[in-house]
Amino acid sequence: QVQLVESGGGLVQAGGSLRLSCAASGRTFNNYAMGWFRQAPGKEREFVAANSASGDTTYYADSVKGRFTISRDNAKNTVYLQMSSLKPEDTAVYYCAASTRGKVPTRRYEYGYWGQGTQVTVSS
Repeated sequence: QVQLVESGGGLVQAGGSLRLSCAASGRTFNNYAMGWFRQAPGKEREFVAANSASGDTTYYADSVKGRFTISRDNAKNTVYLQMSSLKPEDTAVYYCAASTRGKVPTRRYEYGYWGQGTQVTVSS
């Protein structure tokens, strides 16, 4: 069992940066692959990035590749999403999630634990 709490969202101008954090409870954080998803109004929740349990492998959606970086600190039970060169189309609620299925899962059903989400708004 793991509980996830996101933070770091907010309002930023296009071209700016934000860093999201996701703090996990429990003692087995390093057993979970971690992912970030996002959901814009009226759209399906979509995959953004994933990080393997050990942190040695990452995977990104094409739409964020080169702009976003996922990382984790297993000592702090925290996963991060550094977002740069933000665009208005990045506006969404961002969710972190934990998975025991696969090394870098990219599908929603592969994640069994979800945070409550944090709003990111990018103004043009």
